[in-house]
Amino acid sequence: MKKLLFIITLFIATISEAQTKSILIMNATAHLGNGTVIQNSLIGIKDGKISLVADATTAKIDKAAYDEVIDATGKHVYPGMIAPNSTLGLTEIDAVRATNDFREVGSSLPNVRSLIAYNTDSKIIPTVRSNGVLMAQITPRGGIVSGTSSIVMLDGWNWEDAAYKIDDGIHVNWPRIQSRKYLDEDNIYPGPYEKNKEYSRQVNELKKLIGDAKAYNETETKEEKNLRFEAMKGIFTGAQTLFIHVNNVKEIIEAVSFVKSNSIPKVSLVGGRESWMVAELLKENNISVVVARVHDLPDRPEDDVDQPYKLPALLQKAGVLFCLNNEQGEMEAANTRNLPFMAGTAAAYGLTKEEALMAVTLNTAKILGIDKTVGSIEVGKDATIFISSGDALDMKSNNVEQAFVKGISIDLNNDQKALYEKYKKKYGLK
Repeated sequence: MKKLLFIITLFIATISEAQTKSILIMNATAHLGNGTVIQNSLIGIKDGKISLVADATTAKIDKAAYDEVIDATGKHVYPGMIAPNSTLGLTEIDAVRATNDFREVGSSLPNVRSLIAYNTDSKIIPTVRSNGVLMAQITPRGGIVSGTSSIVMLDGWNWEDAAYKIDDGIHVNWPRIQSRKYLDEDNIYPGPYEKNKEYSRQVNELKKLIGDAKAYNETETKEEKNLRFEAMKGIFTGAQTLFIHVNNVKEIIEAVSFVKSNSIPKVSLVGGRESWMVAELLKENNISVVVARVHDLPDRPEDDVDQPYKLPALLQKAGVLFCLNNEQGEMEAANTRNLPFMAGTAAAYGLTKEEALMAVTLNTAKILGIDKTVGSIEVGKDATIFISSGDALDMKSNNVEQAFVKGISIDLNNDQKALYEKYKKKYGLK
């Protein structure tokens, strides 16, 4: 027992030392995430926070004041990327139902909390952070009201360790005016669009739910506690964001009118494929967009074939706050590792490289309400950053060599890298 206690004490001491270790990163090209680039930078980390951001050509620094000095000459430093609206840690293998834990039975479940289902031992998570994605918004799926999301760091022993912002928002799936069925069992070939005859009823049900929840939370004396309505209290006070998953332009207009009539202060659209058509309306009402996966084809036959690629640039030009997400399609969680390359595609279709970086860092942090502590490399913010030997938004050169979450160096190994090394050795490749 004494030996066990000694080992536990030693382990805790080791963790404590790692958290307080001061680090100086020198000579890298620093992409701060707010549009600024420092070609030859100095970045200091102390107590898990960024303590210094300076130009190495003009600033004087005492390297002896730091426990570790990293010479990153010729490399790039970025703020950790953030994946919004993600099922990371909630699913492992799409085809194995037992590994999927992102949907509950029922259509209106705002009190369902995704955080408690988050699995830090997922094999997918290490592959995602190997590309620089260090945080995620863990989001439930399904129904009219899917539940409550939370924001996690992609490092930790359990969901309590990983939790960064608990219950940050409620997710609503706006009913669709039109729907389409697949013509095959594998859901590959979609059929023609058909009018949703239940649209009006579904919208009225949603409006009634929100209206009842608002009335309940405005009542001081409650005869009976309603867990669903209690869970929605934050969307009326501004403590939580109402995330409305919607793509069609007519549905977007109705959703905006709906939130205005209910005086919901913080609203973000998720998907928003046709949001560019009503960008002025969104800007007017301070509504942000979590843009659908850009690596996709357009929904409408009359759209340009590259419409999804240039949607971020259209929103940027209109002054609408937006970020990028990876929802839709199979392998959603695993493909979150491609988030930086989606930003790279957006850069090729109208955004500057730094605007594209903001779309997966600072913009995301603003929409999720965590921009005061993460999303950019600024003094006082959490040291959640990474070093890449190449351009992190370019799939050819992205090579994350070191990453830090709150100043703690994290392991960048994963099963895919292990298999690569195994078979490289087997076939005698260098």
